[in-house]
Amino acid sequence: MPDMSASASLAMTHLVPLAKELDEDKVTPGVLGFIVFAVMALAVWGLMKSMNRHMGRVDFPESEDPGARGGREGAEVAGAEKRG
Repeated sequence: MPDMSASASLAMTHLVPLAKELDEDKVTPGVLGFIVFAVMALAVWGLMKSMNRHMGRVDFPESEDPGARGGREGAEVAGAEKRG
């Protein structure tokens, strides 16, 4: 089995000069990236706030389901309704 540390060090010796050639300004997002990120964060915050407000307004009447009571009480009530 070949020695992996030798091949890794060989790859690093070839990649380090390439990394030095890159201009640091070209690999950063810069001001435009920050502005886009900030706008997206504000949009998500606004959408979450709106969703919470709308979910708080949701109100619906719950129907009485005799089978939903569970246990013997639900069965007795359902049986009494069938007899009555």
